Amino acid sequence: MDNEAKVLAAFQQAGKPLKSTEVAELSGLDKKDVDKAIKKLKETEKIHSPKRCYYEPK
Repeated sequence: MDNEAKVLAAFQQAGKPLKSTEVAELSGLDKKDVDKAIKKLKETEKIHSPKRCYYEPK
């Protein structure tokens, strides 16, 4: 499972908007890796930001 899939799984598991630090705790990944995965997921429009610094799947 790649980092993007782990990040998406963490978002779906939580069921609410999360900050990157919360995703890092849930997924067990380093925060820098989570930030990179979030950037890619935003580019592919799989996640969006309902408010500043929080993200959730579309």
